[in-house]
Formats: sequence, C-alpha cells, structure tokens
Amino acid sequence: MMPSPPPRNRPSTVYEPNRGEPQILMCPPDFYGIEYEINPWMSRHKQADHGLAVLQWNSLRSTLHDAGAQTLLLKPVEGLPDLVFTANAAMIYRNHAVLSRFRHAERQGEEAYNEAWLKSAGFTIHQIVEGVYFEGAGDALFCGDTLFAGYRIRSDVHGHQQIGAMFACRVIPLELVDPYYYHLDTCFCPLAPGVAIYFPGAFDEYGRRALKEAVDELIEVDADEARRFACNAVVVGRTVVTNTGCPKLHDALGKRGFTCRETPLDEFVKAGGSAKCLTLRLDGEEAAGWKHTS
Repeated sequence: MMPSPPPRNRPSTVYEPNRGEPQILMCPPDFYGIEYEINPWMSRHKQADHGLAVLQWNSLRSTLHDAGAQTLLLKPVEGLPDLVFTANAAMIYRNHAVLSRFRHAERQGEEAYNEAWLKSAGFTIHQIVEGVYFEGAGDALFCGDTLFAGYRIRSDVHGHQQIGAMFACRVIPLELVDPYYYHLDTCFCPLAPGVAIYFPGAFDEYGRRALKEAVDELIEVDADEARRFACNAVVVGRTVVTNTGCPKLHDALGKRGFTCRETPLDEFVKAGGSAKCLTLRLDGEEAAGWKHTS
C-alpha cells in the first residue's frame, strides 16, 4: 500500500525551544515490522512480534520520561515501517534541521513526513545537494564542537563536507567497514563533551586512530555488547539508556558517574535499531558543544 500524502497539521505536542527539559522526537510503532531487508539484521523470515514491539517502545518512552525528557510524536504512516526510527529523520543543529536523503528506495517515502513535521515545529530546513545520500543523526553526531560523521554504507562523505561548510564546524569523517554497523550511531555514542563510547571493530584503522586522537575519554565496548546495540544509547543528562544485555558498559559508565538504565528492545534489534535509533534529540545532544552556548 502506498502511503498517503504527508500531514499539514502542526504536531500535537509542539516543540518549544529553550523549554529547559530535553525534547525528543519519537514515532509510535503502529506500522512497524520487517517488510524488507536493507541491512544484515533484517530478515522477513524473522518477523518482529508487533505486540511486544509496542510494549518495548512504550517502555523506552517511559524510561526517557523518568530520566527527565519530554517526547514529541511523529504520526506513524502505513507502508513506512521504519519511520519509527526517527534518528534518521535529520541532523539537528540549534534551530536548523538538515534533512536525510535515504539511500534505499524503501525509506525514501519517509522524507516528506520528516520535513513536514520539522517545518511545523519551526526548524529552518536544509537539504543536501541532489545525488548525495545522508541519513541524519544516524551518521552525524557531535562530541564537543566536532561533528563525527559515518560514511560509505549509508551516507556519502560529500554530504558531511557540505554540513561542515553550512555550520562552520569541524568534521571528522569515519569510514564504517562492518555492514552490521551501517550507521555511526550503532557503534559510537558521545556521552558528554570529550567523552564517548565506541566499538572499534566497526571502523577502519584510520577511524580508530582519529577517534582516539579527537576524543579525550574513549570507552571501548566489547563485541558481544556491541551486538546488543550498547552503543545505540540515548543520553539524558547523566543518564544513559540502552537495550538490555550491556552489563560491562553499565559498570564502566557507573564508575564514571553516569546512571545507566536498560529496557528491552530486541524486537527493534531485528530491524537493526535500538534506543538511539528510535529517538531524535531536538534540543541538542548532551555531548554537543553548541548545546551549551548561546
């Protein structure tokens, strides 16, 4: 079934800049399912349990509320099962949104809905030039004043160069070499300016070296917990929310003064996503240097 045209109405819960509490965009999983295969995690023969996925999504939302975040909702659309992964809608910089241009045709229908919501919320919209792919906060994450940008599997390095020019920011491109870690947010998560977690096996030698040189405190995630999407975490203040099954990471972060929360998200792992993929921070990630300046 083809999706209906994008909505023209304002979001039911309006984005309010400078509200004082973290604001996160989510999309209810009404039409979520494994309808195609565009990454190694996805198999139409290993279908998500829809009822369980709804419970897990609601648990994540409740966990984020408990951590002090407000969630705003993007209306789900039949025929767009991955619209639930709002991290890929855009990259946010202050009141600017750089829209995604998806590599796979299966997700390109999401673009108009993402643009309509972000426009209605008051963001200034930017587009990458035609012919260049860019998949939003999935592949573009600030740590301090530096934008770390994943490329090759989903996003093109030329798009990141354009973003650097748009906002006059330093960009470090990181080539992703393992198809299971196809977006940067599956293998790298800034926690605070100068602090991040990462899975080394997702990067080439240059990328590992660049990360070690650019991030003051780089915390390694082992392969087993990386497969549990440990790096695909949501950070709200000093609270870090992950999928279940990441005890080593939680222990390491607890020793550094973070509070860790886990919530089961295995039905979304079947599609190659977890906590971070299901969220788009609208007011600036905790690690983004520009979040803390006027």
